[in-house]
Amino acid sequence: MSGHSKWSTIKHKKAMTDAKKANIFTKLGKLIAIAAKEGGNPNTNFKLKMAIDQARSANMPNANVERAIKKGTGELKGEAEIQEVIYEAYLPRRLASLNRGEQAGGSGNVAMLIKTATDNKNRTVGELKNILTKAGGKLVSSGSVRFMFKQVGNISMPVDNTDNLDEIEMRAIDAGAEDTIYPHTNGSATNSQIDGNSSNIGVGVNSDSRLTIYTKTEDLQIVKENLEKMGLKIENAMLVYEPIQKIELDESAKLDYEKLIHILDEQDDVQEIYDNIV
Repeated sequence: MSGHSKWSTIKHKKAMTDAKKANIFTKLGKLIAIAAKEGGNPNTNFKLKMAIDQARSANMPNANVERAIKKGTGELKGEAEIQEVIYEAYLPRRLASLNRGEQAGGSGNVAMLIKTATDNKNRTVGELKNILTKAGGKLVSSGSVRFMFKQVGNISMPVDNTDNLDEIEMRAIDAGAEDTIYPHTNGSATNSQIDGNSSNIGVGVNSDSRLTIYTKTEDLQIVKENLEKMGLKIENAMLVYEPIQKIELDESAKLDYEKLIHILDEQDDVQEIYDNIV
């Protein structure tokens, strides 16, 4: 979707084939359905409004959006309920290291949060276990990984070389910023922003020419609304998980990991993937 979702990165870097569009629309439909459980009116349900905005950014047909809302509110009879489930996983730093006897688990390994939207948890678990096992990793019990991440608000804005980042910084501060704007190359928040002692907001430019604004979870809606009132175009706004500490992979391991992410991305139940990789 947005932020550090690996699905988002893949989506923006690849041309969407018809099959890819169908995959994304399926994911977005589930996202909308889950949000609509809290109410079908986007004017009073900010989570639903964010989901619909993402669907519109992906050019999802209005009929699909409306159906997803009705599914979430229970207006469609006989439809299986969609549940949001976050699974936790470990991978060895070198993805083939299990063949050398290294066991998954521990702070030196790749930690993953896999956010899913599913109508059949048994099916989803089976698919994830199969994929991760082939990569040398495994699902772990709840709480084994999540403490390594902090949830933050994430607002994405398109920018180009003609944009005055100093001016945008001032606008971000006016919108609710209390911290310094940090330049980034990959859209990641620095540890100082996400260690629990951060100020209200931080900003960075990611590798896809998008400005990423990080907020406290409770400030996401008001900061987004303030930026829009200033005439700034918002591409996405959502809650994401940022790693508190990161690890580095060598080039070979990165390639293997990218292949794994691509396979996970093809699963309709997988919404977003967060990790602790630099």
